[in-house]
Amino acid sequence: NVAASNRSLPKKSDQCSDPQFLDNTSLAKAWWFFLLRLRLQRYDRLASGLLSAPGRPWCAAADSAGLEEEASSAEKSSAVLSVRDPPKYHRWDDPDYRKWKEKEEEILQDIEPIISLTKEILHSDLYMDGEHLTVADEEAAVEKLLCHHPRSGDKIGCGLDSIMVDRHPQFRHSRCLFVVRTDGGWIDFSYQKCLLAYIQDKYPSFAERFIREHFKRGSSG
Repeated sequence: NVAASNRSLPKKSDQCSDPQFLDNTSLAKAWWFFLLRLRLQRYDRLASGLLSAPGRPWCAAADSAGLEEEASSAEKSSAVLSVRDPPKYHRWDDPDYRKWKEKEEEILQDIEPIISLTKEILHSDLYMDGEHLTVADEEAAVEKLLCHHPRSGDKIGCGLDSIMVDRHPQFRHSRCLFVVRTDGGWIDFSYQKCLLAYIQDKYPSFAERFIREHFKRGSSG
C-alpha cells in the first residue's frame, strides 16, 4: 500500500514540469503582484494627498481663521469707534491748531539766531578749547542765554569776567560754555536750560508743548 501510494503521488520534479501546475503558480504570483501594486498606488495617492493637497494644513487654516476673526473684531471695533468717537485730525480750519502752528513758527524764529550762534561756537573751529568769546559773542551769550538761566546768580557768583569755551568737566568728549568769574573761578552752564527758561517765561501758554516737541530730555548745568 505504501508503495502504491508513493507511486500515486506525483514527484516534485514532475510538478515543476507539469504545464498546468506552472500556469497556476504563475497566475497566483501575478495576482499577488497585482494586489501589491494596487496597495502601493493607493498609499502613494494617500501620501501625495497629505503632503501636497491643494488645501492648507489644519494648523495654518486655524491660524488664518483666528487672524480673520481678529481682523473682523478689529474692523467692528473701529467701526464702533468711528461712529461714537470719530478721530480728530489736525486741520488748518481748526482755530486752535492754526494758532499753535503760528506760535510755534514765532518761537522758532525767535530762538533760531542764538541757537545757531551757540552751535557754531561749540561745534566748529571758531574757538579753541579754553578760549574766551569775543565781545560781540559774549554779549549775545549773556543777554540771550546766561541771564535766563534758572540759577544765573549762582553761576555768576562774585562777578562775571568773561565767557569761555572748554571741555565739559565730566563728559570730556563734549564742549560747553563757562562763566569765568572775577575771582578767577569758572563754572559751566547749559545753554539749553537757558533757552527752556526763556521760552517758559515768554511763551507760558505754548512752552510745554513746544519743549516736548522740540527739545531732548535731560540737560546738566
